[in-house]
Amino acid sequence: MEKALWYLLAGTRGGQNRVRLIRSLSDRPRNANQLADQLDLDYNTVRHHLDMLIDHDVVERGEADYGALYFLTDGFERHRDEFERITEHLE
Repeated sequence: MEKALWYLLAGTRGGQNRVRLIRSLSDRPRNANQLADQLDLDYNTVRHHLDMLIDHDVVERGEADYGALYFLTDGFERHRDEFERITEHLE
C-alpha cells in the first residue's frame, strides 16, 4: 500500500486532487457529484481520480448504480499513517 500511495499522491499528476478526495472521504462517504461540488472540480476529473484510487484499493464504491457513495477501504485505513507521512512531504 505504501508504494501505491507514493505513486498516487507524489508520483503522478493529480496527486493533490487525490489527497483532497481522500480527505473529503475521511469526513464521510460521498458520491462523485458531491465530491465535485465540494472540491470545485469537474465531475469527470473526480471520476478519473476515483477510478485510480479504486484500482489501487484506496477507495471502494458502494453498490448503488446511481449516486453511488465512495468509501475509504479498510486496507487504506490500516495505512493511514503512511498517507499522513507522504502528504507531509507534498506541502
